[in-house]
Amino acid sequence: MFPSLYGKSILIEHIETLKVIVCLFCVEKYMSREKKEKKAEISATSYLLERIRELQLQVENLKSELENIERVPSVKIGIAFLIPGVAALIFSVVKESQILAFIGLGLTFWGALFLFVRPVRYVKSKLLHSASLSSYLTIDRIIKDLKFKGKSYYIPPYPEDVYLPEHLKGLKEMVVFISANKHPDMPSIEEIAKSRFLLKNPNGICIPPPGLGLLIQFERTLGRDLSKVDLETVLEVLPQLVTEGIPLAKQLEIEKEDGIIHLRILNSIYKKMYNLEGPKSVHILGCPIVSAIACAIAKSTGKVVTIKEDKISPDEQLIEVWYSLVAGD
Repeated sequence: MFPSLYGKSILIEHIETLKVIVCLFCVEKYMSREKKEKKAEISATSYLLERIRELQLQVENLKSELENIERVPSVKIGIAFLIPGVAALIFSVVKESQILAFIGLGLTFWGALFLFVRPVRYVKSKLLHSASLSSYLTIDRIIKDLKFKGKSYYIPPYPEDVYLPEHLKGLKEMVVFISANKHPDMPSIEEIAKSRFLLKNPNGICIPPPGLGLLIQFERTLGRDLSKVDLETVLEVLPQLVTEGIPLAKQLEIEKEDGIIHLRILNSIYKKMYNLEGPKSVHILGCPIVSAIACAIAKSTGKVVTIKEDKISPDEQLIEVWYSLVAGD
């Protein structure tokens, strides 16, 4: 009788041990699957980030085409006509030859024409719109996958001539922080300096602004770093920068009142982004023009800038945006 009871107890212990082993196996399998899912999520996020960088590089290359419009070979052609033209005129005086005089005048005329009247290359506005659209669609996917419901915050960089230790070099980069919720804290200096894409405290992502290329072009045109220009001057020169040179819009107006900056853009080349079929992230980040102006305001004031509201007219001709400066930054 006792041996049988003893055998039963041993059997029960074995069964319990097997149960524990099975549970541990299931937990391990679940954790392994969870790790794989996390790895897949991280790799997907890394791919999307890399994709954004590639698309922004393409936009930068396109913009570099625009900023080099004055670098054309017409100068060399003009000099090639001008030198023999002047020589022919000199010899015509020495030799008293009317034929050489006419040849010299013709060559000099064409040389001057090529030298001073340079051809300008234009890039179709549809091409600029299409190049930027890909970046916004990628950002749409990231925001959707991460289930973010927050806003964008343009964080100003440190001026280029300010010395920073190597581990703080990331603070010289202009970034935009997209928060997971609507009322976040701002990322710390340490978090921004690490140049991370995903942030945990506060929860959100940091990416290069879609208008960064335009901001760089604005500064090159002005020949000044906007961090050293006061806000009033920046708001005064921005309309001319947007509507002339590289005409991105027909008209642009900026007004500042009670800490709110009101922007009005008429007939922008990016207006189609704001229709119902356009990317949702354009209402978070703004189109490249809106983004570039947010960057300019942030650099000039040294404060964080957020897009409070945007609105487009029914005919899609007028875009209105309201910026606000985040207090305490």
